[in-house]
Amino acid sequence: MSILSTKAKREAGRHLTGYLFISPWLVGFLALSLWPILQSLYLSFTDYSLLEAPRWIGSANYKDIVHDPLFYKSLTVTLTFVFASVPLKLAFSLLVAMLLNRSIRGINLYRTAFYFPSLIGGSIAVSVLWRNMFGMDGYINKILSIFGIEGTGWISSPDTALGTLVLLNVWQFGSTMVIFLAGLKQIPKELYESSSVDGAGVFRKFFSITLPMLSPVLFFNLILGIIGSFQMFTSAFIITKGGPANETYTYALFLYEKAFSQFQMGYASALAWILLVIIALFTLLNFAASKYWVFYETEAR
Repeated sequence: MSILSTKAKREAGRHLTGYLFISPWLVGFLALSLWPILQSLYLSFTDYSLLEAPRWIGSANYKDIVHDPLFYKSLTVTLTFVFASVPLKLAFSLLVAMLLNRSIRGINLYRTAFYFPSLIGGSIAVSVLWRNMFGMDGYINKILSIFGIEGTGWISSPDTALGTLVLLNVWQFGSTMVIFLAGLKQIPKELYESSSVDGAGVFRKFFSITLPMLSPVLFFNLILGIIGSFQMFTSAFIITKGGPANETYTYALFLYEKAFSQFQMGYASALAWILLVIIALFTLLNFAASKYWVFYETEAR
């Protein structure tokens, strides 16, 4: 009994030590993450304006959202942004990663230069710079005028405004590129050497070796890209403010205006939970489809 009691005490001591080490994170998660999440769920069923106490109204916020045309407009813009920017960003990031996956002189300098935009990506300064570049009197039009080409108001035209935001998102490809580069480093060179002996060309190697071996990394970047694109706010708020004609009125911008311009915190909380459900659905669909195109090394053994 004494031996079992001693072992039990040691085991309990080890558990207690583990909980003590994770307690800062656990307290932070409970106080700064879980509690606000539960609070927002409660507020989504209330009428709350920050100036008065929340008043329970049941599902009224969700019913109003269903009949709000701006909800559908912002969701359409956001979906367009996601479906346009995510594939382009993944393709461009992979292309750059493959170009940088070489042993040439000064390659580390090139990698740093390509990664640099991500260090300042998503900031207000970058958005302001982008607005100055693509404005009617911006740098892009000035460069075009040198070649005798008359520019346009890229961010003031309904036809091109969202495209400039997509381009900005693609330009901030550094983090995705680094993850792709790490994945490329893990592909055995022997596979490429064997395929060369068999007479495989560049495209055959890419589709038969690189993509299958890189599919878990591609899947990871896809999920992160979708989640980040659905939450796109800063560039739309700073560069276009949702215009022109609401063509860049993203879901996050709609939520922000409801919360901090119109002080409809309950309505905004409901919008946030709808966005959570939408992102979760997209994530689950991707996980369900991943079994058809994502290949793991352990599965091949």
